[in-house]
Amino acid sequence: MRRLLVWVLLALAVIATSSSAQVRIGDVTSRDGEIPVRVVGYGIVVGLDGTGDKSFGTSNGAVHTVKSVTNLLRRFNIEVPGDRLRLRNVAAVLVTAEISPYLRPGGRFEVQVASLGDATSLRGGVLWMTPLVANPDDAPLATAQGAIPIELEERSGRGGYRGNSSKGASSGRIADGGILEASLPALALAANPRLMLRSPDLGLAARVATAINGKYGPGAARVVDPGSIQLKAPAGGADSLPMFLAAVDTLTVTASDSPRIVIDARSGMIVAGGDARVGVAVVSLHGITVRIGDSTSAPSAGVVSLAKGATVRDVAVGLQALGTPPADVAAVFDGLRAAGAMTATVIIR
Repeated sequence: MRRLLVWVLLALAVIATSSSAQVRIGDVTSRDGEIPVRVVGYGIVVGLDGTGDKSFGTSNGAVHTVKSVTNLLRRFNIEVPGDRLRLRNVAAVLVTAEISPYLRPGGRFEVQVASLGDATSLRGGVLWMTPLVANPDDAPLATAQGAIPIELEERSGRGGYRGNSSKGASSGRIADGGILEASLPALALAANPRLMLRSPDLGLAARVATAINGKYGPGAARVVDPGSIQLKAPAGGADSLPMFLAAVDTLTVTASDSPRIVIDARSGMIVAGGDARVGVAVVSLHGITVRIGDSTSAPSAGVVSLAKGATVRDVAVGLQALGTPPADVAAVFDGLRAAGAMTATVIIR
């Protein structure tokens, strides 16, 4: 069932975006100095269905998990010898997050949770309240807690949880699981702020500057380098600088037409942007051969044969027909890129 779901996602997720797509400037840029605050914390997840750390209070297994629970219970004036604890339903985790520099105390944010021990699954567990710090020597800036959701594929056909049968679930995320409790350093807006492109591109930077100058007149924006555009607020607009920046964010420009292919080596999902086509090449891996440049034929006997000018989708569908594992799908596309058969940027995660 999981493999079927993976390939359904792959077939539906191979998409090509138009090279003339319009995007908001605010979606492709950020302002100079707007650096997210990264925080981290050590915590425990409880309520697991026997999928936690193999900790038995001895020198074997996840001893740190036992000590964490012992210290936790001691805070509630409960003393339990560590060698008496059997914690199959508890896992020690690392909690990480990025906080917007403009977030105020009481604001919520998403947190990522990852196992530190040998837990087989965190799904369905509850993260105990965990302090989050930007630096181990500093006071906590925020706290995190909440339930780690069970993904759809981890439920049985009747909606029940499959428990120990879950694999590859030693990490997860909790939407709005973090709460900022301390004030972050205030950011002052510069009189002449600078926009930073999220992905440096000289052509896109020029189009952003042109759009701003077209709205506010020559000199309102100047390209500094492929990753930044210097802004100059209109005369008399110093008092309404935030409004000027907000208006700039809403202007639209033509998105970069540079093709990009993102491959998730765990799930097999492929997302292709731009005119993602494949040139003449041959890639062989683990009994699978992909030939681009021959006449197109139905995949058989471990061979995918496609005509010249085939798209990323054609290659993905051919590999799907052979039942290729997700990791091998990523390796095939990486091989096509290395052979010079694709000019697209290949990102494997």
